[in-house]
Amino acid sequence: MSDRIEKNIELNAPVEKVWRALTDHLAFGEWFRVKLDGPFVPGKVSTGHITYPGYEHVKWHATVKAMDAPRLFSFTWHPHAIDPDVDYSDETPTLVEFRLQPSDKGTRLTVTESGFGALPAHRRDEALRSNDGGWDEQIMNIKTYVER
Repeated sequence: MSDRIEKNIELNAPVEKVWRALTDHLAFGEWFRVKLDGPFVPGKVSTGHITYPGYEHVKWHATVKAMDAPRLFSFTWHPHAIDPDVDYSDETPTLVEFRLQPSDKGTRLTVTESGFGALPAHRRDEALRSNDGGWDEQIMNIKTYVER
């Protein structure tokens, strides 16, 4: 089993625009479908709730790890933590990294989520499968957002 998900996409938008879409909490919320309570701050917890239809009950809880403009934005979170009756706080979170590189089209975005191997065995496969599909959708969401 893989311990990580990696997605790559070429965006027809300048790095600065993609950086803003990733790190401005209002812009991020629009394409990611989450309502965040405040700006992203390195070392701080970001809270809010998912606005994606069918998942409005899911709370957003992530710890911002890095905001190295305009190359790397990263956070940790509990993947596929969708059951409101389960406390996921004792689980080791996964690390989500957004890496930006200038490209001929504009920006090459690489999204990596790693650390699935540390999840409890009964959740690992489902979290990996669910987030793999979720990242497929999210990279298309950010593409639509920055190329409009």
